[in-house]
Amino acid sequence: MSPARGTGAPAAAVRPKSRPTAPSRVITGRVVRGRRGGVSLRFHGRTLLVGGTLAVVLVAVMLVTLTTGDFTLSVPEVLRALTGSGSGAADFIVNTLRMPRLVTALCVGAALSVSGAILQSLTRNALGSPDIIGFTNGSATGALVVIVTLHGSMTQIVFGALIGGLGTALAVYLLVFRGGVQGFRLVVIGIGVSALLLAVNAYLITRASWQEALEAQAWLVGTLGNRTWDHAAAVGIAVAVLLPLAFLLGGRLTMVEMGDDTAMALGVNVARTRTALLIVSVSLAAFATAVTGPIVFIALAAPQLARKLIRSSGSGLVPAALMGAVLLAVSDLAVQRLFTHALLPVGTATGVIGGLYLIWLLVTESRKRRA
Repeated sequence: MSPARGTGAPAAAVRPKSRPTAPSRVITGRVVRGRRGGVSLRFHGRTLLVGGTLAVVLVAVMLVTLTTGDFTLSVPEVLRALTGSGSGAADFIVNTLRMPRLVTALCVGAALSVSGAILQSLTRNALGSPDIIGFTNGSATGALVVIVTLHGSMTQIVFGALIGGLGTALAVYLLVFRGGVQGFRLVVIGIGVSALLLAVNAYLITRASWQEALEAQAWLVGTLGNRTWDHAAAVGIAVAVLLPLAFLLGGRLTMVEMGDDTAMALGVNVARTRTALLIVSVSLAAFATAVTGPIVFIALAAPQLARKLIRSSGSGLVPAALMGAVLLAVSDLAVQRLFTHALLPVGTATGVIGGLYLIWLLVTESRKRRA
């Protein structure tokens, strides 16, 4: 006799009800929640709106970049060139001159911005970006060692920048760890390490030949000139691997921002999460620096601008990535179209924008403290 019959209970009462496997979606107010395969996603309506707007702006900037210049092309001509059915001249202009530079700019801008957003969240400090703390200069040191002393290839430069960035991050972390990992302490020690690395980079340039010194100095400003598909592929592969990891860790990053005790109560391994996020952040900055040199202030300004637009206290990594891509693409477009004879590197434009933003940020923070 089965247990169901012995107790007089219907068979359906003892069988556990199976949970529906079909994806469900609930929209409540301004928040959209989705669930698929055990993974929960939460989107704020404003975040979606800002992300969509930035995507539209990005497409518009791409079209302007590809169609304007010394040789003007129409949108159909660009599309035909991209699909391989355009004329020889259009194919050369789009696929050899403009598109590799544009793809590199988009990937580098997104990588630097997400790297900055992660560090600002971990340090809980608006100045916590890889170019301020010194990770970018560390990557530049590793790349310069390969360029000046080893005369290495593009692949070797990438690995040199990665080793330099990770080594700098490890050094800063060990210096901070003894006194407790605090955002302000990390920023101050990082600024000191960054100053030391700038001196090392200057020394490396003095040891180079005249031609190598000129090339290295131009590279240190941050440039997108003469970028080929090799550069675009190097940073594109890095972004394709590291950005999804950053987005997957974004939920844990938001919990870590609430404090270690709260994050641990929610089941987050704080030490492992911090280490993983730090590795992802430094790797993104290192790959970007290896391809273009240390482009300043994108990692500082873009995440903050994205946060102000979405009006959210969360990390906002996706809007930050779009904002970084837009800022760097617009800066490079301005440098190409407004200074056609000067051939200015894009780092000069981002330096001006970032410098003005940093002044505004410091003045704003000072007023908040006085109030």
